[in-house]
Amino acid sequence: MDASVTLLLLDLVGVYFFAVSGSLLAARQRFDLVGSLLLACVAGLGGGVVRDLVLDAGPPVAFSQPLYLVPPALAVVTVYSIEASVQRFNRLLVVFDAAGLALFCVSGTLIALAAHQHPVAAVLLGVTSAVGGGILRDVIANVTPTLFDQREFYAIPAFVGAALTVVAQTAGALGGIIVVPIIALVFALRVAGRRLRWSIPLASRHVVD
Repeated sequence: MDASVTLLLLDLVGVYFFAVSGSLLAARQRFDLVGSLLLACVAGLGGGVVRDLVLDAGPPVAFSQPLYLVPPALAVVTVYSIEASVQRFNRLLVVFDAAGLALFCVSGTLIALAAHQHPVAAVLLGVTSAVGGGILRDVIANVTPTLFDQREFYAIPAFVGAALTVVAQTAGALGGIIVVPIIALVFALRVAGRRLRWSIPLASRHVVD
């Protein structure tokens, strides 16, 4: 399969998973369908828009390619069809968010490398793609952004995935056989971090209430 087609598919699937996380959060917060669609679009497209603006490669693909609006619409329909408790919505949100994080940290890094960015910049843009939509989603829904929640193991899996993608691409070993394990590793780290309650140390050990 052509590399550009593979990259497009990775990006679109990532948009869908993140968009589902946005719709799930909207359902948990008891938003209506319009709010669900808005949050799905923000979560699914936000990270990519920020990435494309930083790359300064013209209008973000989310605006120049209508195809990118299909995954958020499908996400809204998916979540609308789910009958579940709030607790189950929380579990599903983590799973879909982890899948979006894994896909976007890889696709965002590859897009940055294709734009001839320095490997370090490509890693940072990959992480930005992965966490950007989630931050915007949480801010709009008026909840603490997952990225800034000390109880959440979020940015580190994205950094790991982006760094491994750069290393594999630089070594000329990146392909379907390598991409899938990287995505699986990031997903596993995110989900395991949540279930095992891994956390990042606070900015200071000496802050008191």
